[in-house]
Amino acid sequence: MKIENTKAQMRKGVLEYCILSILKDDDAYVAEILETLKDAKMLVVEGTIYPLLTRLKNAGLLSYRWEESTSGPPRKYYGLTETGKLFLKELNTTWDELQNAVNLVTKQKKK
Repeated sequence: MKIENTKAQMRKGVLEYCILSILKDDDAYVAEILETLKDAKMLVVEGTIYPLLTRLKNAGLLSYRWEESTSGPPRKYYGLTETGKLFLKELNTTWDELQNAVNLVTKQKKK
């Protein structure tokens, strides 16, 4: 078994939560979302993020708007809907519970 496969699956499992968290305060376009994920060492490619953003939009968690850009074509900015904000709030609680449970099982202290 290769560790890289397991690491990729772990990242994939929390990607939706991370994207919603990135958008909690401000709208962002895909390049900004990818940059934030990259800065956090969550390596994600565009081919992964676009279908996920579409799924989140279709679920009513995200909305988008087009905005003109001074350096190229218009950009699609994504933001949380009210439903998305409530969903994220529930995910925050679930994440805290999961993190505490994993820390207990693995005998690690919460940072």
